[in-house]
Amino acid sequence: MNRRQALMLALVTLSALPPLRLSAQERARDLGIPFDGTPGPLNAITDLRGVEVGHATIIRGDGRLVVGTGPVRTGVTAVFPRGKEASSDVMAAWFTLNGNGEMTGTTWVEESGFLGGPVMITNTHSVGTVHQATIDYVVRQGKAFSWSLPVVAETWDGPLNDINGFHVKPEHVREAIAAARGGPVPEGSVGGGTGMVCNGFKGGIGTSSRVMDVGGAPYTVGVLVQCNYGRRSQFKVAGIPWMLADDPMRPAACYEIEPSAGAERFPRCSGGQSGEDPAERGSIIIVIGTDAPLLPHQLKRVVRRAALGIGRLGGIGGNSSGDIFIAFSTANHGSNPDTGTVQVTMLANDAINPLFDATIQATEEAILNAMVAARDMVGADGLRVPALPHDKVRALLAKHGRLVK
Repeated sequence: MNRRQALMLALVTLSALPPLRLSAQERARDLGIPFDGTPGPLNAITDLRGVEVGHATIIRGDGRLVVGTGPVRTGVTAVFPRGKEASSDVMAAWFTLNGNGEMTGTTWVEESGFLGGPVMITNTHSVGTVHQATIDYVVRQGKAFSWSLPVVAETWDGPLNDINGFHVKPEHVREAIAAARGGPVPEGSVGGGTGMVCNGFKGGIGTSSRVMDVGGAPYTVGVLVQCNYGRRSQFKVAGIPWMLADDPMRPAACYEIEPSAGAERFPRCSGGQSGEDPAERGSIIIVIGTDAPLLPHQLKRVVRRAALGIGRLGGIGGNSSGDIFIAFSTANHGSNPDTGTVQVTMLANDAINPLFDATIQATEEAILNAMVAARDMVGADGLRVPALPHDKVRALLAKHGRLVK
């Protein structure tokens, strides 16, 4: 048996095995949702060697919103492409599907083609705190540098969280960084995704991966999302519109109010016959990693494909949405020295299609993993955001012949 035959046998064997369970929580595949492609052992971005992910989750208080006090439903997530202890940059690229959002440091990523340090994710009004605290972390590590442009991304958790209370502090950034490690990645209402809403249900952090053979070589693509976008009326599961699930239309502007919470800060139903808010007001951050040797211009091509994964679920990148993505390659270690010349390896452009496919597939599954892992959450002013109902997902798939048993 030659090397290519052995590799293909390994991939076939891997595809026949279920990915390692990350926790007792169900994931999208556990509900019988069908997906294309072959996931890695963890079905997570940490299937990439060296990648580490950490969360700091802040949940505190209940009842009426008091700015500066709570309730608090927010946090921080850290993604290290080469791990906390590594100092080598990775080649990178970024893309925005719709730009009503923020991801700092991307001007230099675009200019240089490199990403140094972690990708940090939090809520919209905590970007400054996380940015400064990430620089402080680098300083405390004793690394020699004269300037730093951390990559810090955000989505808005205002409905559930006292976002103007600025509850994310430097210690939470340090906590997320300290917690970063390889292996299973907690999903759902954790870290930066704690207070997020996705496709009209509780959202948050999700991850997925794909392994493939390209020209006889094995490669992995991993995706992590913080999903806080979309409308339930446009949401699809395995290509089936959710509206066919006979589910009452109760999107972000129509969630239940706990009767003990006092004033209703949000109307029960505003706009449209269905009672759904007519605008898409959320956002999604997507982090894509691969061990394939891609140069920055190729990573730019890969990172754009994340938009197609969102589209599979019905997302349109609405006018008020912030859909911002970043991709990196862990190959070509040491390719950004201070002086001299370097030699790098590049995957042929004609061989890149499997990575496009893998990015689309893993993005779709990562979003659904976030939604499946999340649970009902009650936040500011008693606003209740329901979790995606697992029983209705199974029933919808079974009704249309798409349930994987």
